[in-house]
Amino acid sequence: MNQKEFDLWAGSYDKSVGLSDQQNTYPFAGYRQVLGEIYRDVLSQPAKTVLDIGFGTGVLTAGLYQQGCQIFGQDFSQRMIELVQEKMPQARLYQGDFSQGLALPLTQRTYDAIVATYSLHHLEDGQKAAFLQSLLPLLNPGGRIYIGDVAFASRAELEACRLAVGEDWDQEEFYFVYEKLKPLLPGLEFTPCSFCAGILKLG
Repeated sequence: MNQKEFDLWAGSYDKSVGLSDQQNTYPFAGYRQVLGEIYRDVLSQPAKTVLDIGFGTGVLTAGLYQQGCQIFGQDFSQRMIELVQEKMPQARLYQGDFSQGLALPLTQRTYDAIVATYSLHHLEDGQKAAFLQSLLPLLNPGGRIYIGDVAFASRAELEACRLAVGEDWDQEEFYFVYEKLKPLLPGLEFTPCSFCAGILKLG
């Protein structure tokens, strides 16, 4: 998708995601569980400065914001930013394509948690690993990176899902495969949340 397409999708994003999750269908089966587990894990930590990469309509970070977290973020869509800024007036949000890097102000501080939900699948595997490695120096001691996305433990599981989904499979996205990324990212952990979603943790 280009920026205009993301802007057009902004208004109906939550509804389309919720329907897929409720019906337990690809690609958003397990969405609420993914966000819920990340939410609880972040709030279980003593300090709460959070960077959200590709925050969309801000479902996760708006909840964290309401619990007193200091929120920073970057998203591709200016319309998404406008919607989220209304929910989180004090959040510091920047527009930009994270595949080209983070906005400079975001790289000049550190965070207790860095989250990316259903956003990094636009990066190829090598780009994912390099991008996540670049985020590690931005973590405070004890901080963690949380990735919630369409994700699979193995390539075999991804292929089984792709065959089951058929023509609805999105050929333009590059989904997480834990067994492929783990050798590139020591310490990476994976927790499945549905047949097509999971949480990866690093840090």
